[in-house]
Amino acid sequence: GFTLTDGDRADEEMPELSDGDDDDIEDDEEQWQWLEEEDSQPVTCLFCDRLLNSVTATLQHCRAEHQVNLVDVIRKHSLDDYGYIKMINFVRSTKCDASCLTGLPDAPLPWESEDFLRPVQQDDPLLQTGIVAPLNLRAQAAEERSRLSEEALSRAMDDLHKLKLLAQGLVLNAETSRSGNLGTVAELREDEDEAYFSSYGHYSIHEEMLKDKVRTESYRDFMYRNPEVFKDKVVLDVGCGTGILSMFAARAGAKKVIAVDQSEIIYQAMDIVRSNQLEDKITLIKGRIEDINLPVEKVDIIISEWMGYFLLFESMLDSVLYARDLYLADGGSVYPDLCNISLAALGDTQKHQDRIAFWDDVYGFNMACMKKAVVPEAMVEVVKADTLISEPTVIQTIDCNRVCLSELEFASDFCLKITNTTDCTNRFVIFLFFLSFHLLSHQVMFSTGPQVTKTHWKQTVFLLDKPVPVQAGEELRGKITVRKNKKDPRSLLVTFDLRDRKQTYSLQ
Repeated sequence: GFTLTDGDRADEEMPELSDGDDDDIEDDEEQWQWLEEEDSQPVTCLFCDRLLNSVTATLQHCRAEHQVNLVDVIRKHSLDDYGYIKMINFVRSTKCDASCLTGLPDAPLPWESEDFLRPVQQDDPLLQTGIVAPLNLRAQAAEERSRLSEEALSRAMDDLHKLKLLAQGLVLNAETSRSGNLGTVAELREDEDEAYFSSYGHYSIHEEMLKDKVRTESYRDFMYRNPEVFKDKVVLDVGCGTGILSMFAARAGAKKVIAVDQSEIIYQAMDIVRSNQLEDKITLIKGRIEDINLPVEKVDIIISEWMGYFLLFESMLDSVLYARDLYLADGGSVYPDLCNISLAALGDTQKHQDRIAFWDDVYGFNMACMKKAVVPEAMVEVVKADTLISEPTVIQTIDCNRVCLSELEFASDFCLKITNTTDCTNRFVIFLFFLSFHLLSHQVMFSTGPQVTKTHWKQTVFLLDKPVPVQAGEELRGKITVRKNKKDPRSLLVTFDLRDRKQTYSLQ
């Protein structure tokens, strides 16, 4: 079993939820037990000449003999202390029947005149005993019980949500290869997704991306070389960051650009847009695309720099597809439109020694058990081109205008042709060959592979616990399966089936 706690409230008891039965006191003794009398003194009934020995007895007598409950009258008309005094004096001065109190309209009340503040009976005990104040105290107590109940319910809902997340982690992640019931970022609550967007609130990550000339200049060249694509169009920029793509689109001729981002960087983007006198064309909106409403029904173009490590890490493509299905007009297009994920084999004996064999002898101690923790962690690094020992092969092509969300989880058989003479392969590398705008007159493309100018995406590397012997000219066959981590749909689980071994890696 397991217990969910909230940390700060670990020792706090959850208040009992009232079932409501205690609030409706039916018998006379309970009804009046909250009246505190300093002494017992004779009281004349309001509606007859009978003399009772206390205020409590008088109130009980009025209820039993005259069928009028003064407390109900006070509550019904929300009488304060002055209203109560005027009511008592009104009854005593007019000698009205008890039925006149039970049949009164909500307003006006017959004792509203200030004349009824003057006591009819000197030292009238009914005027000396506080009735309204205890009622107010009881009302306050009821409100406090209600507040505590609401807090208890809120805590219960929080705990229920934590239980749901834990159950997802225990059950769904136990077998994530099953299709269907895909975890998507659209299903995440805003607080669950806070860490992701907070990471993009830091300026350093935007500086790194802007300084990546391969990335940024490719977007710029596409838009500036194809102005006919953007002329007088409505453009949506999903995850706009500093707004660089939105400003490219505006300069390329778009009549309106809507830029959306949930991270705090959007406030700097607003200043940047104003500084460049583009606020008449660019509208910036803070929020997740899944949670906001755009000021237009449809857009002609969706642009986004959604690619993560391994292309799909962070699952921002989910948000682009959400925007595509909801806002893209017929005949519109998403850019970039085509992306290929490629796989190649590496042979790097020194790297294997540094990362895997190292644990066999650590200052004279055997730490080989650490390999089980090290191997399943995918690495993001710059790979030396001369360590490639196979031709790359495409394992997945994504058409952003047609792909479905379910297709972002996939399995692909691969065949790697070994090109270099080597004794073994000990790593696989994933990189993306990014075709931006292949159907246009001026194509723009770039690769994040190890043979070309490096980008901030680098390459994603998967270590093998034991090298696989291969020779030049040989074909190395296997299968790669890519799926989302059900506990965190922004992270990935990648499984390689290779000859007689199977290994799952996490990218998070």
